Amino acid sequence: MKRWTSWLRISAAVIALVSVSVPTQAAENSINLQDPGNDIHDKASLRNGAKLYMNHCASCHAGKYMRFERVARDLEFSEQEINSLMRYGVTKVTESIKSAMTQEAGEMAFGVAPPDLSLEANYRGKKWLYTYLMTFTRDKSSTTGYNNGVMPNVAMPWVLAGYQASLEGQTNSWNQKKMLATKAGTLDSLEPEPQSFAMEMRDLTNFMVYMAEPIRPFRERFGKYVLFFLLVLLLPVWMLKKEYWKDIH
Repeated sequence: MKRWTSWLRISAAVIALVSVSVPTQAAENSINLQDPGNDIHDKASLRNGAKLYMNHCASCHAGKYMRFERVARDLEFSEQEINSLMRYGVTKVTESIKSAMTQEAGEMAFGVAPPDLSLEANYRGKKWLYTYLMTFTRDKSSTTGYNNGVMPNVAMPWVLAGYQASLEGQTNSWNQKKMLATKAGTLDSLEPEPQSFAMEMRDLTNFMVYMAEPIRPFRERFGKYVLFFLLVLLLPVWMLKKEYWKDIH
């Protein structure tokens, strides 16, 4: 009886914690998260996202679980192409993505060290990442001159401000209805044709989703063959079961 009472108390405590955390998270993310519409199997998108990450994110954010060798193999980069993406002291494809900024330098510059982004997509989710990238607004009261709708008072300076359309927040707090937006800007990437800013952020989000789980494209492709094999296996297993149990029934 005491054991059941203990289990009931633990269950009640867990339910209470969940009920408290859900509205808290909803309050922090009062803005509706946007779906990037990314395709983890789109190699052109992933390649563009890799270039965007190395050109604009890796100066502050490392990707210690992502090796250039894996990126080159999965995304079909040539030796020359992958070498052009290797920087900040990286000399071998077997090395991982390094940042130009040390933790100490990050803390001095921003008050907090820029996080490693290897697993950020698994931690935050692709919708959160995409919406975060799309909701930077000008804010003269902030240290960097910009603010963010998903993470207010974020310490990160908006490095893509020069490529994005001008977004002006009329209030200090984020209000989607009170934001003025001009037409979408373009980001001059290494692709032959420039894409809209939203498409570029989709590609960047797509690469970060891939970086968090590089095996995912293969896993999703291979999964359908596993399911087909199990369906085919079902018939002989069912017939074997009938053979074993025929004398019992």
